[in-house]
This record gives sequence, C-alpha cells and structure tokens, in this order.
Amino acid sequence: MAVARRRFLMSAAAGSALAAVSTTELLAAMTGPAGAASPPGDVVGKISVGYQGWFACPGDGAPIGGWWHWSRDRFQPPSPSNTTIVSWPDMRELSRGYPTAYPNLGNGAPAELFSSYDQQTVDTHFRWMRDHNCDTAALQRFNPMGDEGPTRDAMAAKVRDAAERFGRKYYIMYDVTSWTNFQPEIKVDWSTKMSAHTASAAYARQNGKPVVCIWGFGFNDPGRPFPPAPCLDVVNWFKAQGCYVIGGVPTYWREGINDSRPGFLDVYHAFNMISPWMVGRTGTLDGLDWFYTNVNQPDQADCNARGIDYQPCVMPGDLSSGHRRHGDFYWRHLYNMIRLGAQGLYVSMFDEFNEGNQIAKTSETQATTPAGAGIRALDEDGTFCSSDYYLRITADGGRMLKGQLALTPVRPTPPVAGGTGTPPTAPGNLTVTAKTASSVSLAWTASTDDGGVTGYQVRQGSSVLGSPTGTSYQVTGLHPATSYTFTVVARDGAGNVSAPSNPVTVTTDPAPATNLARGRPTAESGHTQNYGSGNVVDGNPDSYWESPNHVFPQWVQVDLGASTAVGRLVLKLPPSPAWGTRTQTLAVRGSTDGSSFTTLSASAGRQFNPASGNTVTVTFPATPTRYVRLEFTGNTGWPAGQLSELEVYPS
Repeated sequence: MAVARRRFLMSAAAGSALAAVSTTELLAAMTGPAGAASPPGDVVGKISVGYQGWFACPGDGAPIGGWWHWSRDRFQPPSPSNTTIVSWPDMRELSRGYPTAYPNLGNGAPAELFSSYDQQTVDTHFRWMRDHNCDTAALQRFNPMGDEGPTRDAMAAKVRDAAERFGRKYYIMYDVTSWTNFQPEIKVDWSTKMSAHTASAAYARQNGKPVVCIWGFGFNDPGRPFPPAPCLDVVNWFKAQGCYVIGGVPTYWREGINDSRPGFLDVYHAFNMISPWMVGRTGTLDGLDWFYTNVNQPDQADCNARGIDYQPCVMPGDLSSGHRRHGDFYWRHLYNMIRLGAQGLYVSMFDEFNEGNQIAKTSETQATTPAGAGIRALDEDGTFCSSDYYLRITADGGRMLKGQLALTPVRPTPPVAGGTGTPPTAPGNLTVTAKTASSVSLAWTASTDDGGVTGYQVRQGSSVLGSPTGTSYQVTGLHPATSYTFTVVARDGAGNVSAPSNPVTVTTDPAPATNLARGRPTAESGHTQNYGSGNVVDGNPDSYWESPNHVFPQWVQVDLGASTAVGRLVLKLPPSPAWGTRTQTLAVRGSTDGSSFTTLSASAGRQFNPASGNTVTVTFPATPTRYVRLEFTGNTGWPAGQLSELEVYPS
C-alpha cells in the first residue's frame, strides 16, 4: 500500500538561504499582476481540489478488500490503536456507514465510516464540490500495477460518472511515490487505460489539451529516489501525447534545497504548470506570510519569465495540530496566493482525513466524534463551525480568485452560514455539585441569546472537555488528589461564543485505599459445612466463614504475601437484615513469620448492626505485618466465629 503522501515534513527553517532571484523578476512579481501564460480553462483561473477517493471497507465490493486507508492493518477494523486517520467525517449525508471498533460517538451513536467505493459517497462529494464552487477534482492515482490497481481503475470510473452528473471537471494526478518502475509503466497505464477518460466532456482541458498531473519528481526523500533523466523523459512523453502537464513539485523546487533534490530545474521547467507542495511546511499565519514573500513571489516571477502557469497549493490547516484558527489560516493562504496573481489554486485536500487537512464535511463537535479517541472536531479552538465551513470558505476563495469578490485579507465566511449577531451572555454561578477521585460534577445557570443558545463548552484552560446542551456536566478521567480549575462558555447558532463563566477550582478526592487482603491465601482454626476461610477475601459480602459451633476460641487469618504496614481493618458480615445485630468478641493479632504473633488490637466486643451495613472498622498504629489473624472468643448472635469479609488497609 502506498503511504499517505505527503506527510513529508522538512525541518527547513524560515531563514534558510534562498537562491538568488533577479531584481527584475522580483520587481515584476511585487509591483504588478502576474502575466498569465495561459488563458482561463479548467485549471487556469480555477479552484482545483485534490481528491484521494481511497477509502474502502469490508463488504463494499472493492477489489482491494479490508479497511483500505482507514486502518494500519487493513484486515482489522479501525480503532484508536489501529488507525491512519486524525479527523472524523460528518456522515449525515452518506447513505451507508460501516461499523468500526472505535468507541461510540459522544452522542452514543455507533462510530461508522464511509467507503469511497460506494457511488453514493462519490456522488455526495461531487455534489458538495458543485455546491461550493470547486471547479476541478484532481483524482490521485498511485502505482496501479500492484494490488491497488483494480480498485483505482474502478474509482476513476466512479469519479468520471460523478463529475459528469454534477457538472465538475476532473483530471488524473499520478503520484510516483514508491513507484520504482514508473518510467515505462506510467506510459502504459496512460496509453491503455487512463487516456480513455479524455473522451468525457467532464475531463479537464487546458489550452485545448487534456490535463495530467505528475506528483513527486525531485522530492528529496527515500520514497522518490529518481534521477532527473527518466523524470524529464516522462514529462516530455506526456506533452508529446498532446497533454497539458502539471508538476506537483517540492516547495523549494526553484532552489534545489531542503525538500528538493538539486539538478531538477530542467525537469521542473518542462512542465506547463508548476504546483509546489505546502502541507506540513507551516501552521501559523506568520509562516504563511513568510512563504508568500520569500518563496511564492520568487516562484511566480520564475514562472512568469518562462511562460509557465503557477498553481500554488493552499490548505485549510492540520485540524489535528490546531492550525486552523476557525478558518483564518485557510483564508490567509487563499488571500496571499490570490494577491500574488497565481494562475490557479490547488486545494490540499478534499478528503484527506489521514492528515487532517480535509475540506470535506467534518465532525463539528465531540458529540459526533468517537468518545475519548483524541480526535479533534471543528470546534477544537472553542469556536463552533458548521461541518461545511471549509467548503464555504473554498467557495468564497473561488469567487475572490475570479474577481467576483473583492480582494480582502478579512475572512468574509462566518463559521455558521448566515452567522451574525451578538454572543450569548456568560453562564452564571458555576458550582461543583459532586466529586470523586476521578470525576467532578458541575452545574451552572443558563445563558441567554437573541438567537437562542445551542450548547455549552466545559473548559480547563483552553482545552474543551465536553460540549453539553444542558446546564450540567460530569468531567471524568481526572487524577486523584489533584487541583483543577474549570470554566464554561455558551454557543449560539451563529457560531458566537460567550465570555467564560466564573472559574471554579476543586481538588479531587484521594484515591481509595487498596484492600491488601483481597484474593490472598487464608487459614483457619476450622469451619462448619462449606463456610470456609476463603470466603473472607473473595469480595462477596454474602458469602462468609463460620467456625465450628459451640467451641471457642476460633481464628481466621490472611497471608498478605509480604510484610507491609497495616493500620486498619474493615470487618463485615452479610448485609441482609436477616443477620440481626450481634456483638463478637475478638482480638487482632499480627505476625511477620506466621508463627510468632503480637497483639495489634486487644480483645473487645465489636458490634455488627445491619442498620450500619453490618460493618466494623478496627484501627491501630500501623505495624509491619504479613499475617493478620482474628481470634474470636464470643458471639451474641450465634455460638461460632462469623465473618464475610476481612479487608486490610495500610491506614
């Protein structure tokens, strides 16, 4: 299986030395619009989106079989420990879901995933593209000569069908990652299979030529070790077939540094359009601005000087790493590349749930995300965003690219469609209503809002712990004897978030002491019928030990396995009221070797009363002890020693 592309992260610092760019080229890039090498077509002047279409599930009919691209071991269902994804899709518009081994969603519904092999999935995705002005889909095609080939062939047919149905364009985007024999095989694949798609009116054309993209030439990593010559041969071969050829190239293609191998400039300049990769290069607004000035502007100048179209990659940001900033990161990237004058834009990606940079509809809150799986939803930074938010940003970006929306650095897209108005009032009177060693229960008074409050977020610092719709919540999974501070904010349907409530600080209870006697070996002076000494350490309050009748003294003991400090015993009889109140006279003895015993608590009457659970607690100074023995000399309720549980604690 090919690896998910492009998690190829270079540790290139923003200050890396850049190759020299002529003053004339830089001036042209900075003082005026870039001169388009090609007129508008299906990629120039358009928004193209990378479409993986590579998810399969057992039972969907895909030849590849298994949980393709959902699981690391595709023959086992995806789960938190067997997964390749970092984001969760919004499944509400998909007609078929496949049950996984993830925990249920936060709302209790089963955690299901889609299959790209279902035509309804592809149709739904292309309908979303149509509804949000995504002009062209770049269908990813990895090495088709192995076991992935039949499934990828079928996906190409499904994409063609959906593109024709929903009025979108598409083109084949070859990825040469780990394709060692790509030079002859990519030509065979195009000639015998993929070129047939160009007969479709939906197949993308630029300058009257069918569009093909080749991604991966020149990358400086082990998955793409190819020298320049076979790469240049393939580019020129496709051009000789009458194709318009796009190059998916490294970020630093022009300089041959960092993620680019040196010596590939002739290969890069042979492409009709250059589309440099950007995923993983930055996660901040300042980083985007640095690339705009130091990388994208010189790139655009180089392309302008050579009549090459420039299609930079734009990205919504890695949701799993908190890069998105509720849309501001994506908008800044779109704005920078449009003010640059780029000929077209390539959005990475449409459905890349593996890397968290998808624009397809995504889970909005933890209510529709597997509980406790560590997967971030769209509201991860505290701002509620509708599942289609990044599609809507793409639509507005496309309008800005085409001049239908004025160039603006200010994101015009609200997190919720039509979202306006004032935020809700802050939740009031946040209080702690209960706590244990691992949980804290909170309650607060309701917020008000002109459009209605849709829910709340319980926070610890900037982390969102839960998204209840009511005015109470139990925070679980906490550590014993630890101080925590919580606040609550309210959300409305427009995506507005209130100021935080008053903070509350609470310390969880200490961890409950461990019963040292549970399940340990026992001994006894004797027992009647089947009421043996093992019953006093079995954890069952209804089973019990009973000594031989009418004979005292009697004893029962437990071996803790090693000498340890002992300072408290909890003695129990069955809790049923049928076991009436009785007083048993007993002493507590202790030994480190099982033969020499000392008195830990002197003989005394101990009252067992059903009204108080038939439980007696005996405390004494903590003493190193391995063998704990109870010696019985009387019982007002029955002529024998009786005990259902002997619990031993350090203190």
